[in-house]
Amino acid sequence: MKRLVRLFSVVHGLMAFLFACAALMLITIATRMGWVAFIGGLDRAAAQEIIEAVGLLAAAVVALQIAETIFEEEVIRDADISAPTRVRRFLSRFFVVIVVALAIEGLVATFRAMHEDPAQLPYAASILIAVGILLAAWGVFIHLNRSAEELEPEAMAAAKLEDKKIA
Repeated sequence: MKRLVRLFSVVHGLMAFLFACAALMLITIATRMGWVAFIGGLDRAAAQEIIEAVGLLAAAVVALQIAETIFEEEVIRDADISAPTRVRRFLSRFFVVIVVALAIEGLVATFRAMHEDPAQLPYAASILIAVGILLAAWGVFIHLNRSAEELEPEAMAAAKLEDKKIA
């Protein structure tokens, strides 16, 4: 059984590495796009390209944060995600990144739609509405999860001990 658990850690480590590689590639592409837009002239087309680059950077942040979370939670800590405290903390790390990235993507889509095709504004607005719904759902989840945590105070203490592996 220990070999199987070790294999899972190796696979999680590989996944974290691949997410980090994807983030580096997105950063490289966004940098190139931004540079080409900058040297091509400071006009509306350049602004659109830079806005696209910002969207790619947001995706890179998501990929990098996912890599970091997987590596810390599954490789370094080898954490048990069954406790309410650990579930809340694990999911909150993902939600922060995803909500911010989606909000940035919604803003990018809004700017693009306003300048290129106003008929696309409802789609951009739907992204931003989804961000609001995700935030509300996350708040409800945290509220309900905190109630479960109060029933298991030892889980919070165990999660704090796991944090010492990172520090």
